[in-house]
Amino acid sequence: MNAPLPKGARLLRFEEVAQRTALSRDSIYRLGREGRFPRPIKVSQWASRWVEAEVQAFIDARIAERDANAPRMSSKG
Repeated sequence: MNAPLPKGARLLRFEEVAQRTALSRDSIYRLGREGRFPRPIKVSQWASRWVEAEVQAFIDARIAERDANAPRMSSKG
């Protein structure tokens, strides 16, 4: 069962999620099924939304992975 949304949580439509992540519809849903992207919540029979903080955490994690794997610059003076 899903935990209740924090008060004031912002929900994003698919278009905004795709714009923020630069991922296709297929990639977003596939990664969600694999547990590698936030899953949407149903807000009606035909509408799903993503929690903004969860999408931002996904983006932040990708940035952290990139930075952790970046080649180290040697400081030769």
